[in-house]
Amino acid sequence: MKGLVVAGTKSGCGKTTVSLGLMAALNKRGLKVAPFKVGPDFIDPGHHTQITGCVCRNLDGWMLSKSYNLECFRRCSESADIAIVEGVMGLFDGYDGRSEAGSTAQMAKWLNLPVVLMVDAKSMARSAAAVVSGFECFDKDLVFAGVIFNNLGSRRHLHYLQEALTDNVQMSCLGGILYDDKISIPERHLGLVTQQDHLIPDKNIKTLVNIIEANIDLDELLKNLRHVTLPEQERQRSFDTGEKKVRIGVARDNAFCFYYQDNLDLLEQKGAELIFFSPISDKHLPPELDGLYFGGGYPELNAHRLANNAALRKEIKKSCANGMPIYGECGGFMYLCEELWDQNGIRYPMSGCFPFTTKMFARLKALGYREITLTKDTIIGQSGQRIRGHEFHYSELTKVTADVVTAYNISDRVGMKKPPDGYLVNRTLGSYNHLHFGSQREAAKNFVESCLTYQGEKEKSV
Repeated sequence: MKGLVVAGTKSGCGKTTVSLGLMAALNKRGLKVAPFKVGPDFIDPGHHTQITGCVCRNLDGWMLSKSYNLECFRRCSESADIAIVEGVMGLFDGYDGRSEAGSTAQMAKWLNLPVVLMVDAKSMARSAAAVVSGFECFDKDLVFAGVIFNNLGSRRHLHYLQEALTDNVQMSCLGGILYDDKISIPERHLGLVTQQDHLIPDKNIKTLVNIIEANIDLDELLKNLRHVTLPEQERQRSFDTGEKKVRIGVARDNAFCFYYQDNLDLLEQKGAELIFFSPISDKHLPPELDGLYFGGGYPELNAHRLANNAALRKEIKKSCANGMPIYGECGGFMYLCEELWDQNGIRYPMSGCFPFTTKMFARLKALGYREITLTKDTIIGQSGQRIRGHEFHYSELTKVTADVVTAYNISDRVGMKKPPDGYLVNRTLGSYNHLHFGSQREAAKNFVESCLTYQGEKEKSV
């Protein structure tokens, strides 16, 4: 198997477009592509999955250990012909200004993969060669497969840049792409519109393939890629017993679509049967559930339909009152609150498990990595356990009832303390934090065991 990392000099230089185009073009050649995304992203992986037909996995040098990342990459790419890893931000951007921690460069070295460097060449001439040279020389342990220029003004512009590279850099120029708004994907909040809202049309995928084939030297790229050799790691022990012990309802539709695939897999390995349902359109919860999981997403864009589904909202609140384990994060947490206000001040009733109001704002309210330390026993862990994740949202709590128990102590990636969070009502746990269960494998086990406890309580009450 071969592999590569698509990295950029900065955010917004075309990594996602080129990553999707390369995946589609290599798929067309008959290669099985294993897609990966560096960083805490839910949106790009959905598009990767659509293009390749293989589930995209998140890799992260801060949330997850090196061994976890290597095992995830090994397991999810072992049957592929080529692995394509889309980076995050600029190639060397990560934890802080002094180290490579959490950066795309760190992940490329961990995975022993060469880097394809994306450079936004708009309004640049010979200076582009200085940029490429600087990236090439910054870390001698990195290997580059070549550079691709984006947002070119003309073919003549590309020729000028190729001349500038001659005798100044070692990496080859794999090609350049003219600016083309036909392949853009609408943006929302922090990134691209989700796969659920914007399935990339076949004609756009064909356009991507045509652009890549016409402008990128794929043969040169494939020639520059070495076979992947990962350092030997002890394989993570599988917890899959083959026996499904509990049924967990997982909300999945246009309102709730942000889930790490690893979280779902770990729940299944611990004995959960996952039953997907839609809080937008399903009038009732799936039967015989032992727990509920509400991931993030865009409840504010679907607030009217969620509010109109009063029967389901009532069932969810009753499940909370009955002690069912319910876990909600970010958009899912907002849905578990009493009401949601949109930016126009319109109120929408939500499920009411928490006596809170959330309100949408035009500007970002929180963004960054988070480490939580549990201060109480919860459905995902015992007091003292730590779990890593991230937070980003445009809403905030505007009505908070003081007597609701909190269970999280939160710090960001540089150790700064945040206000307590992780709200508890009965066995319902909600927070704005998106947690990766791979950072604390006991989280999935604890959730399943909480569901088992509830299952036993139900059986005794019959």
